[in-house]
Amino acid sequence: MKTYAIIEIGSNNTKTHIYENEKLIYENNTTIEFKKNYLKENKIYQPDLDKLYELIEKAIEYTTNVHIYGCSIFRNIKFDELQQINDELNKKFKLQIEVVSQEDEALYTALGCYNDIDYKENICIFIGGGGSIELIFVNNKKILETKYYDFGVVDITNKFSSLKDDIPTCTFDEVYNYIDKLIGNLNIKADILILAGGDHLYWYNNANYKLLENSIYQNDKQKYMITTEMSDVYDHDALLTSLDKIRENSDNPLWFDGSRAMKVITNLISHKVDAKYIIPTKINMEDGLKEKLN
Repeated sequence: MKTYAIIEIGSNNTKTHIYENEKLIYENNTTIEFKKNYLKENKIYQPDLDKLYELIEKAIEYTTNVHIYGCSIFRNIKFDELQQINDELNKKFKLQIEVVSQEDEALYTALGCYNDIDYKENICIFIGGGGSIELIFVNNKKILETKYYDFGVVDITNKFSSLKDDIPTCTFDEVYNYIDKLIGNLNIKADILILAGGDHLYWYNNANYKLLENSIYQNDKQKYMITTEMSDVYDHDALLTSLDKIRENSDNPLWFDGSRAMKVITNLISHKVDAKYIIPTKINMEDGLKEKLN
């Protein structure tokens, strides 16, 4: 029996997945605002590390075979600081953080999206996080082009801080136009935009937005879709409706601080690639990493 845990540390959310003989037996998504607090403290915030240690302790209840991967924020800290954190992890748990490059993070996540679907036309895989964004264009399991951006929802929310308020003072168009300049031109088009890198279903479920069944192809992790027209209605509504009411439906209210920024970003990408359908998923880097660890 092979049991192992993958902990993926993002700039804003940390995800834990535990597998037993390739079957998922435990998952958790905890908001730990590493990037936001790093910008304030100019170092990794100790209370954030304490939250991470709690997640590691929980994982060790299942298995000592724990793999920890640091993403965006850990790519940008000083080597000495990373070494100090790893020394502490080694002392506490005999574990270390392996920092994953932006390219590898994107490719692992994309692999988890396209590896087991039967679709032969262009797909754009959007991988969004707190500190970075990646776009992977795929056709029939072949990567056509990659785009990497050094900003994420934390940066957009810092720029437009009222996005976290119950009703923001900024408009959809203001945020959209700002992000448009950051993204630039995208030459490759795709009928399908897959949303990955975070729990994109969490937004729709807590906001009570209707999703359609994926009628394009069958995949257990890509069961739902919306049309681009539906997305336009939902995403504009996201900046007009009460965020506090949506938080009330949630077991992780802090997660929604970056939710509106994410909706504007994904809306923009859908139009830049001329997508007809958007497929929100919970697929993360660990879905590709599984292939490496098994």
